[in-house]
Amino acid sequence: MFQDKISLTTQDILEKEFKIDTRGYRLKEVDQFLDQIINDYEGFFGIIKELTKEKEELMNEVMKLKQELRNVKMSIDIARSEDKEVNNIDILRRVSNLEKIVYGKDD
Repeated sequence: MFQDKISLTTQDILEKEFKIDTRGYRLKEVDQFLDQIINDYEGFFGIIKELTKEKEELMNEVMKLKQELRNVKMSIDIARSEDKEVNNIDILRRVSNLEKIVYGKDD
């Protein structure tokens, strides 16, 4: 993911050779600095790997939560429709009872 934004690998840095001239850098200092860079790069790659894994886990969790939300919404819709059916049945019973009272019919 981020590897395409980093141009050097730890091996590239390790194998880098500098030209030496009479007024060049001290090799020991260059080597120490390159060792620091290698350690940093190894740390960066480790962090990137951990963050990528964490991102995948979070994305999976988000997908599960979205599915749970869909299921809950569906359950709520079903419960609401069942409540309406129960209410309709109650209304029909009440109307039937009123008809019996008004018309004096007993079944």
